[in-house]
Amino acid sequence: MDPKDEIDARGPRFGAALTTVVLALVLITGSVWLLAWQALCFATGVAAGVRRTPYGLLFRTVVRPRLGPVTERESPAPPRFAQAVGLLFAALGLVGYAVGPEWLGMAATACALAAAFLNAAFAYCLGCRLFLLFKRGTSVRI
Repeated sequence: MDPKDEIDARGPRFGAALTTVVLALVLITGSVWLLAWQALCFATGVAAGVRRTPYGLLFRTVVRPRLGPVTERESPAPPRFAQAVGLLFAALGLVGYAVGPEWLGMAATACALAAAFLNAAFAYCLGCRLFLLFKRGTSVRI
């Protein structure tokens, strides 16, 4: 991979911190609109890449200029896959909150919240780990 295509590893972690706050608010309030916002953020990450999500743009324009130089870069593919996993859970949550059962909305949102919190607090990206497991499991060996 070309190094210029790699992303600042702090960006997805920042996005995970904001996602944690949004999803916690969803669980507290039951707001379908907040969950729809988060689903839109995930969908943007899947379609356009994590740099182009609202949280990625905020990181790049407001946060990153205030930090020191980039010390760790990573491929954008694992965080993008993680966004797809988040989108899946957010979509399940939307179904649960919008049409029922409500427990489905709460459980799906809680799962997404747990994954976002792990990334934000401990730099452990579950979706990224799933990507690597999936990639290893589907690699063709000759």
